[in-house]
Amino acid sequence: MGRGVYTAARQTTEAFESTREKIARVIGASAGEIAYTKSTTEAINLVASGLNLKPGDQVIVSRFEHHSNFLPWQRLTRNGIRVDVVGFSPDCLLDPAEFEEAICRETKLIAIHHISNAVGSLQPVKEISRLAGEAGALCLVDAAQSVGHIPVDVREIGCDYLAAPGHKGLMGPPGTGFLYIRDGAPVPEPLLTGGGIVTERCAGFEFVGSPRIFDAGTPNIPGIIGLGAGCEYVLEIGLERIAGHESRLAKELLSLRNVDGVDVYGPADPLRRGALVSFNVRGMEPHAAASVLDMRGFAVRSGHQCALPTMRHLGIEGTVRASVGYYNTLDDVRRFVEAVEEMASGRS
Repeated sequence: MGRGVYTAARQTTEAFESTREKIARVIGASAGEIAYTKSTTEAINLVASGLNLKPGDQVIVSRFEHHSNFLPWQRLTRNGIRVDVVGFSPDCLLDPAEFEEAICRETKLIAIHHISNAVGSLQPVKEISRLAGEAGALCLVDAAQSVGHIPVDVREIGCDYLAAPGHKGLMGPPGTGFLYIRDGAPVPEPLLTGGGIVTERCAGFEFVGSPRIFDAGTPNIPGIIGLGAGCEYVLEIGLERIAGHESRLAKELLSLRNVDGVDVYGPADPLRRGALVSFNVRGMEPHAAASVLDMRGFAVRSGHQCALPTMRHLGIEGTVRASVGYYNTLDDVRRFVEAVEEMASGRS
């Protein structure tokens, strides 16, 4: 792949590189702005470790982040980086005014999620990104729960970096993902150095440019090609169509708010959330509730959702999280709500 002139090598290289263009079409970017990673987590760590922030610099995050967009920044405090945490809404909705108040001369970056993996809140990333730009700071968006589920346009958002996985909304293989790096934004230093990313392989070598600088070693070639196929599938269906269908399913799923004995977290307005709902059945631990639902044929996530600060903010130990996708039907959701109703009433 990029290391041979024989036919199979050239065909593989072409297929591997073409995925950048397919990802770019999904998010409104250009192919040269797409760096391959193995996950959203790796993409965020790449930025956190590669920007060479200095002691005294400030990073702003929210308390509603997935650990993958919280811990990489918290680790920087060991090096004297100041990390300020904002977010006080009971529905876990971010208020741009909180970020505006936290911004100061030392602010170098704001890191926020697009849709909360814990409770589904849809965040005003465009407004927060604009505040970062006005302050001369960078903005990173964790789009793990939005890319492939709703239309995402990085030009409209105005962010400098956007991280997303391949295996969620884009329906690609696990172990794939990408980092969007806006043309003109600082390019992070790569996590890895090695074969394939230098112009000269002797003293005085120079790195190749982004995005190939992040392809050291043997990349996950089959996975990236598979991710390209997933992007083609999503684009063929149409993101507006996917978003409309999932929105209808989420609205039906929110009927859990009307079930006695069930606590639902996040915004009540379906327009302020993504296609997932977190809840608890009173008197049942989240894992116990998830096990009962599993026996009924429903696969749900349970626990703190890799978002302990969010759980502490809500005053709970964890939740049951139900997510829907384009492949689900209204009948699937109605049967799920009925199963939860039976659990809550003690009939299950």
